Amino acid sequence: MMSKVAVVYWSGTGNTEQMAQLVAEGAQAAGAEVSTFTAAEFDSSLVDGFDAIAFGCPAMGAEQLEESEFEPLFQSCESKLSGKKIGLFGSYGWGDGEWMRTWEDTCRADGAFLVMDGVICNDAPSGDAEDECRTLGGALA
Repeated sequence: MMSKVAVVYWSGTGNTEQMAQLVAEGAQAAGAEVSTFTAAEFDSSLVDGFDAIAFGCPAMGAEQLEESEFEPLFQSCESKLSGKKIGLFGSYGWGDGEWMRTWEDTCRADGAFLVMDGVICNDAPSGDAEDECRTLGGALA
């Protein structure tokens, strides 16, 4: 049976959106049925309809998730993530990826199954980061 994968992201400058497209490509190439949503288009009632979910959000401010749209959405989904295959991705402009490590810890505490380490890239994805995004998609499929 074909697995159903959701790619849910928030993007300010388009970098995380590019990553979302690459994650979706990787999942499709691995045979999954993929649906892509912006944070505004997704809500917690949709979580159970997918076998795996990739969440994408850039690092904002002091290395944190985007607060107005993405973080409330993610928090609303947290109670449904136990046992769910999850992947995380996002771009950053500075710092060392602390926001991603914190986010991974949150997902583990929720009981989610992280299919691989979160994929982060500085600014727009290129080369290795593009490959990692596709690998993440494949791992979720």
